[in-house]
Amino acid sequence: MGDARRRAAGPGGGRPAVGPVLGSRPGHSVRLPVPHRTEPPVPRAERTVPWLRIAAAYSWRLILVGIVVYGVFSVLGRFQLIAVALFLALVVTSVLRPPTDLINRVLPRSLSVAVALVGSLMVLFALLALVGNAVAGESSRLAGDFRGGVHRIEQWLQGPPFRLGPGKLSDLQQQLTHYVSAHRSDLLSNAVSGLGRVVEVATGAVLALFASVFFLHSGERLWAWARDHLLPSGARTRWDRAGRAAWQTFAGYTRGIIIVAATNAVLVGVALLVLRVPLALPLALLEFFAAFVPLVGSPVALGVATIVALAGRGPLTALAVLVLIVVIGQLEGHVLHPLVLSWAVRLHPLVVAVSVIGGSVLAGVIGAVVAVPFVSVVWAVLSALRTAPP
Repeated sequence: MGDARRRAAGPGGGRPAVGPVLGSRPGHSVRLPVPHRTEPPVPRAERTVPWLRIAAAYSWRLILVGIVVYGVFSVLGRFQLIAVALFLALVVTSVLRPPTDLINRVLPRSLSVAVALVGSLMVLFALLALVGNAVAGESSRLAGDFRGGVHRIEQWLQGPPFRLGPGKLSDLQQQLTHYVSAHRSDLLSNAVSGLGRVVEVATGAVLALFASVFFLHSGERLWAWARDHLLPSGARTRWDRAGRAAWQTFAGYTRGIIIVAATNAVLVGVALLVLRVPLALPLALLEFFAAFVPLVGSPVALGVATIVALAGRGPLTALAVLVLIVVIGQLEGHVLHPLVLSWAVRLHPLVVAVSVIGGSVLAGVIGAVVAVPFVSVVWAVLSALRTAPP
């Protein structure tokens, strides 16, 4: 009798769980017991600790994502020239889009694109011509400076703390001469292959220029066509928001890094001119292009400037250039990057460093340049897909 009462009382020990019955009189509802739901039994093969099941579920998903990423990078490696050309076209588009839109207020779209592209090419060729004239004008003086600089470096290596004897330096020069004469055929073949690389670079530059024309002229229509024809209707709004966030991040990073690189180049050029270091203008241009590799490019370019200063002006000037490396590194890391890039790229410096190293391991210099904007765009897309639409 007691067991029957307890079963009627339900799992809580109080009144039995009951539910209303349709058709009862108002104010006098009749309730019937609701059956208690039980969980289905877990098979013996799946009886394990919960965290291990969760880890296994995440593991196979991460493995699948890794396989897809590896496949994408393998395909991009096969078509590296096309991928690099399209990346350069996107860079050109992000830089020239604001002036093109500004010119478009006065001129038609096609003519404004032509004016922006031709004007930027003229500025680039003028800068290269200025650098070439500077090198050609200083060539005779540079030959004597570098001969004296090499002699000063030899004397410096013979003193403390290296204390290398004159015989070791002469042996090193003889070994270098013997290596060049013994591997002359290999060096010539590498030079010929280098000419092939020059042809590939020229082809990629033409393709990048051709693609940038269409991106500047009708980039919005190209994106609308891809969104409407390649995506299902239910995902178009979400992926449109993600694509616009990706482009905003990429364009902001590109414009910001150009501002940072130009600022570094101006500071380096002025400092090298004040210190009367040879090849100040080419070294400033090298600093501009090297700044596109965050955390690594600028110190490498200034290291080259230090060697040139040591050979051309002596150890005191080289020491001053070393101090310049520290000052510009601090200015770039603590002032320029937070002010210019914080609104476009919000990545921790550790993430930036790991991205640059990983990109250089995967694809060399090109990977080091592409790594940070790629990670920034991926992060922007994931953030846009996670957030709910307004």
